[in-house]
Amino acid sequence: MPPVAPLSSAKAKLIRDLLRTKRTRDRERAFVIEGEKPVQELLAARSPMLRAVVVAESRLRKPGPLRLLLGRGPAPAYVCRDSMFEKLSEVSSPAGLLAVVEQPAWNQAVILQRPQVLGLYGECLQDPANVGAIVRTALGFGLDALWLTPDSADVFNPKVVRATAGALLALPVFTIADVRHLTGQGCAILAAEPPGPSSRAIQDVAAIPARSILAFGNESRGLSETTTKRAALRFHIPVSPAVQSLNVAAAAAVAAFYFSRLLRDGRKS
Repeated sequence: MPPVAPLSSAKAKLIRDLLRTKRTRDRERAFVIEGEKPVQELLAARSPMLRAVVVAESRLRKPGPLRLLLGRGPAPAYVCRDSMFEKLSEVSSPAGLLAVVEQPAWNQAVILQRPQVLGLYGECLQDPANVGAIVRTALGFGLDALWLTPDSADVFNPKVVRATAGALLALPVFTIADVRHLTGQGCAILAAEPPGPSSRAIQDVAAIPARSILAFGNESRGLSETTTKRAALRFHIPVSPAVQSLNVAAAAAVAAFYFSRLLRDGRKS
């Protein structure tokens, strides 16, 4: 078979469905990554998670290593007219390159059996940009995994995928109904909430359990009572009176940085 074959209408339809429909992503156990940098990195690494690569005609004609990478790639490569690629793409100015990628599979039991765990739990996080930023944050600060409730944004939604900048393939992400699954495995819940009599300022927390999960709630409602009742610690991030509160992704970044340093420095309760 030639290194780059014409994209069939059936394959184009599947890609459109993967981009737009969670049901299709779940059924196929696949999702779509768009963009020059992430796709070329997957090709250069000869990632076994690549299922197919699609390139627009104008992009294929440009000089550079892409054609060589496509020819050596672990997955079939397809070319299509620019007008067809624009119909496939979910971005306003497509780069002319996308990949169909297998959804990563992670072993949750292995992670929860570790003697030291620092993870992040998101409850009804519905903004894809927030979820994507949290994925990057969790990976950037060395957290073990992210747990999301089913009513959160799908991590394989194209908007989330773009916001993760490739981190989605490296960070374990799981879906759970609520925190009882985590507390049942001996993990302590550290719940982020607004300042109040039951909440400690984050800088006043000097030690945390060796197996801790940072919990963040819905962008407008916060955490549910089910979660806060099971929290071993409730904390808040003090901000200037001029700012009512931090965006949930920003708050998760501050907490992940602070608590990962506590564990790394050996300050465990």
